[in-house]
Amino acid sequence: EVDFWIIPIIQGFVQIEELVVNYSESSDDDKSSPETPPQESTCVDDVHPTFLVALISRRSRHRAGMRYKRRGVDKNGNVANYVETEQLIHVHNHTLSYIQTRGSVPVFWSQVGYRYNPRPRLDKSENETVACFRAHFEEQLKNYKKQVIINLVDQTGREKIIGDAYLKQVLLYNNANLTYVSFDFHEHW
Repeated sequence: EVDFWIIPIIQGFVQIEELVVNYSESSDDDKSSPETPPQESTCVDDVHPTFLVALISRRSRHRAGMRYKRRGVDKNGNVANYVETEQLIHVHNHTLSYIQTRGSVPVFWSQVGYRYNPRPRLDKSENETVACFRAHFEEQLKNYKKQVIINLVDQTGREKIIGDAYLKQVLLYNNANLTYVSFDFHEHW
């Protein structure tokens, strides 16, 4: 009876766009040549030349907080600043979905101090972290079945302690539905 008074909201972002993909049979080099006469673009599908793209990002209400102030996992397996982003494409009466999640590394860690990029520290032992790490990924696997973890933590600098703890927890969890990839974007900068 109170549903009338409840307004569903999200903390996040929503954008829906109608797009048209045009292409031509010529290569990019042909298009830029002064000798090539301009060609009329042909559409991928003359019957339905448009498709819809929606991008929806939803931030979790669990463990939200300011960066550098809220880090890691809590006792229930919720990670700080968790966001689920879904990309939807609707074309020819078919809808495709791709979901990506992001959040803080699911171990007990923090950064103390007010300066820019304070040094991270582990707050609990490996054994104290196991159950909460497990709770986090059991919820993830329940929702998404399989996951690829892409660890973006600096693998050699001050964040190494967090990256090592993360990898150790993944190895202890040993679940075939998780694929772990370490990508140190500092190397590719």
